[in-house]
Amino acid sequence: MSYERRGGGGRRRHHRDDYDDRRREPYESPDDKLKNAIIKLGEVDPVEELPRLEKQIREHVPRNIPIISEAFRIGVTEEPYKTPYYAALLRLLHDPSDVGIPDETPIGRLILEDFWKGFQGYLDKVAWRETRLCIHFFAHLTVAKLISPESLFSLLQSFTAVLDEFGVSHGRAKRAALCAGEGLVVVCLVLIPSGGYLNFSKAGPILKQYSPSNTTDIIEAIRTYNELTVTQKWLVAPVTKIYSGVVPEENAVELLDILLIILQTLDRGDFEETANCLPRPYSVYPEIDATVLPPYNLPLVLVPPEIIELDALSGDSGEEAQVKKEEWPEFFIRLFGSEISPDFRNPVGYIVRTALLDITDIFEVNRKECARLLLEYPKWNLPGTFKPKPGATVTADPVPGKDWQLESTIIETILGAYLILPESSTKSIYYIGLITELCKLSPSTVGPAVGKSIRKLYISLSEGLDVEVARRFAEWFAVHMSNFGFQWVWKEWVPDLSLTVQHPRRAFMRRAIEFEIRLSYHDRIMKTLPESMQTPEAYTIAEQAPGPDFEYDDPGKPHHDAAQAVLNLFRGRAKAEDVISHLDTLKSTLESSDEGHVNVDAVVRSIAVQSLLHIGSRSFSHLLNAIERYLPLLRNLASSGVSSVGGGGNLEAKADILSAAAAFWRHNRQMVGIVFDKLMQYQIVDPTDVVSWTFLNGAVIGQFSELAGPMNLSTFEWDLLKGALDKANGRVMIARRKVTALRKEDDDTRARVKASTDADTMEVDAEEKPEDTTSDNPALVTALKAFSSLTREQKAALSRTLDGFVSCLAPSLTDLSPNPHARTVISEEAWENRANWGRDEWSAWETWGWYRQFCRAYSPYLRTYSNTLYAISFTKFDGSKDPAAELLKRIWNIATGQDA
Repeated sequence: MSYERRGGGGRRRHHRDDYDDRRREPYESPDDKLKNAIIKLGEVDPVEELPRLEKQIREHVPRNIPIISEAFRIGVTEEPYKTPYYAALLRLLHDPSDVGIPDETPIGRLILEDFWKGFQGYLDKVAWRETRLCIHFFAHLTVAKLISPESLFSLLQSFTAVLDEFGVSHGRAKRAALCAGEGLVVVCLVLIPSGGYLNFSKAGPILKQYSPSNTTDIIEAIRTYNELTVTQKWLVAPVTKIYSGVVPEENAVELLDILLIILQTLDRGDFEETANCLPRPYSVYPEIDATVLPPYNLPLVLVPPEIIELDALSGDSGEEAQVKKEEWPEFFIRLFGSEISPDFRNPVGYIVRTALLDITDIFEVNRKECARLLLEYPKWNLPGTFKPKPGATVTADPVPGKDWQLESTIIETILGAYLILPESSTKSIYYIGLITELCKLSPSTVGPAVGKSIRKLYISLSEGLDVEVARRFAEWFAVHMSNFGFQWVWKEWVPDLSLTVQHPRRAFMRRAIEFEIRLSYHDRIMKTLPESMQTPEAYTIAEQAPGPDFEYDDPGKPHHDAAQAVLNLFRGRAKAEDVISHLDTLKSTLESSDEGHVNVDAVVRSIAVQSLLHIGSRSFSHLLNAIERYLPLLRNLASSGVSSVGGGGNLEAKADILSAAAAFWRHNRQMVGIVFDKLMQYQIVDPTDVVSWTFLNGAVIGQFSELAGPMNLSTFEWDLLKGALDKANGRVMIARRKVTALRKEDDDTRARVKASTDADTMEVDAEEKPEDTTSDNPALVTALKAFSSLTREQKAALSRTLDGFVSCLAPSLTDLSPNPHARTVISEEAWENRANWGRDEWSAWETWGWYRQFCRAYSPYLRTYSNTLYAISFTKFDGSKDPAAELLKRIWNIATGQDA
């Protein structure tokens, strides 16, 4: 039997229609094509594209104003560097059309009216960035005389009214001030040449001439509010002097300070600013006759009130839970002089910095596209603003006070956003990856700018650079080096090896190299260092690679045989109950031996924990499997002995578990943090246990533990504290969300039951029965109990951390301070003499820095329990004139909002 098909049917199936083989491209409607054309304005030459795009919009039928205005809104809010050209396009669309109907409203006016509706939507949603960028657009349109100055003034004043709100948050006030202040700055910087069609030589004076008092009122409102944030600025300045409440101005600038300085400078000169960077493509068009088409009056607006989520949840003390991050003033670190990058205090410098920050913020979703746009930014500025690229044809003479280096300006701006305290608005890895992409796009120009930035930050380490900024600097340095072969000129820093071992520059070298080893291998990093840095005496890199250190692996060590027996049980995957039974037997044996003077419980815990970690040391999966398999064993170890108050287990036992884990991974401090996190995750230890252990034992862990001073904190200890506090705060947040969801579900259920009951008993004279509230939702009751317990845990962790810092930095009423240098390093005389500081002085200085970071980073949580925490840690200092105690309380008061 033959299975061949007759007539060649089998061959025809290979000749499929080409149409079926082609992938169908997505259909793009005419409206979509027009919308995309508007958004893509300027991909080649925006000036030449404007007339063609105007014609395309006019000839588009049927006319779709909402689509066109949406394209304008997208362009203005997502491509703000094109805003002047969108203003020019809208100006062209205000001209009468040759094919239009007489007396017909120009299409430009229709677009503007619909654009306003979109702006109102941004305002209603409190989308601050989009709102601010739309105001920039309105400022350009005011200069082009499409919008009336009085209505723009009214709009700006509606934002300054926010500054007078009772209890306004700093974040809301700051963004409202930027909307109002930048509107004035943009208007005054859009210069109109005297030979242009518009009948005023400069744009700024039109507002000043219209109403000098309104201009002054806006500036005065910003100044009044700004004066209220002086103490907050001192606490978040990236370069500071601990003893002084004055912020050094030479190395950093604050956002509202910059804006206010610029506005006051412009106001004193009647807004006759002569420098500029913004193009004015609409200046060449004839002025619109106001009698034929009056300027558009922006409608009156009211900035919506701040959204405050009042959650009635409370902890054991009845204090209201608060998890919203408190926003602080924003400081941007300054790395270069005004001849290299624009001075932020200069109006043009402010506009350039703001534009670069907006690009960085908007294109966070695509760092490669962001890098490309940043390097193309000069295209959207006037010639002479930046130095031309090497080999490019120079078409204009350098402009005095400009001719800046683009790459240095970009890197300085990105690092400024990355190093904002207490934390950056975007994850650190984004800024680090963005700098890497810039280097890949233009290595010959961006590379030197990065190198200069590294050297500037390195020099600042001994000039008061904040410890958190220094930590992020080391992190960025290590990751950046990992992307480019770990090539750095370490020999430049060899002379600094003569400094004391805890000097910030030497500490930075150790941290950076430790981070590099995490990203590579010990031997590879060792080969990149000069010989003088490789020696043990340099205290720069450890002699051996990071790895486990099983204390009982050496047959010559005590308890080797006992540890091997426990290790064999783990290798054989014995049941947890069998291991517990074996440990009980081991404990009895050790107690009956000649080692009665030894803490037998601690020895048994150390053997068990280190043996378990030895089994899990091969990989993360091995570690997790080992912990999960022997959770009953770990809980038994944590609860054995005398129980702590409250039934939370044995505090001494938990400390022994943490000490055993830290000793096992003492050559790899990253793993110490990871193991501690897993022990907290599985609730073997509490965050409070980790905090207590860190203050008592953290400094003795690591390959350079001999460098530790008396009662001090370094980056390693801070990372452990931060991990514990974040764990406690995160659990409370999750529990709060669960309770909120269950309450909503319970309320909805009660409402449905009540509605159905009312529908079934529609009797006029029926007696109203009281609602039965006794049958509570069991899940809700359980969730509330868990929330209350976690809130107590959160408070305990915060209290123990604060108490630990106080014990490190200030004396009690009767005892001397454990760290005698904690007082001396906070005086002006000591700071000026810091070149003679030794190990202990620099250790104390770093501990002060981490206390500042603790207070500002966790201020929302500290405010929740401020009264309780103050009573526990600071009441004993009442009446004391000790400078350390006074400084501790001052930092606390600023962080908790009690010192305006």
